[in-house]
Amino acid sequence: MAVINQAAARLRAQLFESDDLIVCPGVQDGLSARVCLQQGFKNLYMTGAGTAISLLGMPDLGLTTADDMVRQASMLSSLDRSVPLIADIDTGFGGPVMVSRTVERYILGGVAGLHLEDQVTTKRCGHLGGKEMVDVATFVSRIRAAREARERLGSDLVIIARTDALQSMGFDEALTRLKAAVEAGADAAFLEGVKDREQMAKFTKAMAPTPCLINLVPGGLTPLVNAKEAKELGYRIVIWPCFAMTHAYLAYQKAAKELMETGAVTAGFTEKQKGEGGNGEQVPGGIRELFELCGLSECVEFDEKMGGQTFSKGV
Repeated sequence: MAVINQAAARLRAQLFESDDLIVCPGVQDGLSARVCLQQGFKNLYMTGAGTAISLLGMPDLGLTTADDMVRQASMLSSLDRSVPLIADIDTGFGGPVMVSRTVERYILGGVAGLHLEDQVTTKRCGHLGGKEMVDVATFVSRIRAAREARERLGSDLVIIARTDALQSMGFDEALTRLKAAVEAGADAAFLEGVKDREQMAKFTKAMAPTPCLINLVPGGLTPLVNAKEAKELGYRIVIWPCFAMTHAYLAYQKAAKELMETGAVTAGFTEKQKGEGGNGEQVPGGIRELFELCGLSECVEFDEKMGGQTFSKGV
């Protein structure tokens, strides 16, 4: 029986029935995803680096487990089933059997698309140095295993092949790997660590008509381009994996510094609350606004509609 995934079907249509650029903000937790949904983004991207940082408080050095990634991807997919989530699946976490099992779990969790890479299992962020690659045959076996899981479940899942071979093996070898992956069943291609605009254009032209993805990481290996430039260079998908994480980090730093130095945090409080204490009024960034962002009113309305009494005295 086929697994019906409205978001996966939508992502596939975006990719193959339109020429619009797919812009995906990177989200690392429920709050960042809710903010992006609030702002009207039509797609989301689950960052592997952000998952390692937000879930484990650790760097992206292959420390997240399949369970960590499946749980995070499933949660993010559940927030709005109509919005496609593209999720990092790293190396698939093992041989073909494990890759197939992990892809199946992503599909059942509601993921619309994923990218699967050719690093060794003890991988690291694509914008760090010293990366090691598996051979082409092993990479292709991972893609075949992902395709098998998709076919077995009758899913519309979009499989994106990623290679990290550019820095250590060169452009031609990276291209060979991605073309082999597409032949094995990948729908799109992701060359990690592209070094300049000339190489971007060369890559998308060489892979045509296969849709290509670009990864834009502040402080990373790839020059940052805007959506218009990315489309002109031939890309179909743009991911900004660190954008929410970077801005959250800077905001946390500022607030933590204020609390440490002054003993209080003033942001998000009205003048009345600062002097007299709160009365539950809604203020920018206050607790009630955050709960509303995350579905407070919808939960109360659903409970009442189903005949529940949980919130009959207010909330």
